[in-house]
Amino acid sequence: LERQGDAVRFHPTIVALAGHYRFEPRPTAPARGNEKGRVERAIRYVRSAFFAGRRVHDLDQLNAEALAWCQGPAAERRCPADATLSVREAFEQERERLVALPGDAFASAERVEVAVGKTPYLRFDLNDYSVPHDRVRRTLAVVASLDTVRVFDHHELVASHRRSFSRGETLEDPEHVRALAALKRNARQSRGLSRLVQAVPETRELMRRLAERGKNLGSATAALVALLDLYGPQELALAAREALAQDSPHPQSIRLILDRRARERRVPPPVPVHLPDDPKIRDLAVTPHDLAGYDRLRQETDDDDPRP
Repeated sequence: LERQGDAVRFHPTIVALAGHYRFEPRPTAPARGNEKGRVERAIRYVRSAFFAGRRVHDLDQLNAEALAWCQGPAAERRCPADATLSVREAFEQERERLVALPGDAFASAERVEVAVGKTPYLRFDLNDYSVPHDRVRRTLAVVASLDTVRVFDHHELVASHRRSFSRGETLEDPEHVRALAALKRNARQSRGLSRLVQAVPETRELMRRLAERGKNLGSATAALVALLDLYGPQELALAAREALAQDSPHPQSIRLILDRRARERRVPPPVPVHLPDDPKIRDLAVTPHDLAGYDRLRQETDDDDPRP
């Protein structure tokens, strides 16, 4: 990160890695390639002897082949420091003087903080991962290994996905999807009931009686909202009063009453009107006014007509 003469400030991760595996990082001087020739030759050897011409399908395959190569051809080659020995033989001679490795691997997972927007998904490494719907509009911590993406809210693990190295992929936890669907379903039911009671106050008593009888209030709300859209609030209010008077507060009973009243008035059956999904439009309740004033106006006009 920073260097002033022989004073070097390393990245904290390098310092942690060196402390975990018990080695000392030694940087070369600037523009002194001759000081790292052995390292450069080792890198060139791996590139030419292992990677050249190799097809890689996934990381698991690459790691398995790299391990087999290290324990096979790479270990059998001549040791650069002593051509009379193989690398394997030189390692066995030095083993007793080497510091033992720690029992656990270094925590090398990538960690970044990601802001979640209005939708329950976060973007990491060009892909979208689902999170619980109650974690939107928060900053969450993503801890990613080679095969797993874990999402934390402070110290709480809230999501875990397989890691994808493609682009534009959406990875979802089925439980997140089910919870979000249930939330939307309950929200629609709540909005529908609010709209229903606002347009037809009598439906509040209908719901109370249905609840006492253990009926499904969600399906009843959906059925009554559909009748409200078909027949309007005035007709639905009259049918609700009649159903309550008959102690039959079921949506099917109200539908039969509405159909009977339509036949008695000899009006054509109502045609459903399909509205957009915008809740500002679907949940709009319009209270119609009494039209008797127009009848009186017409009557006064007829009285003023001088024709016989």
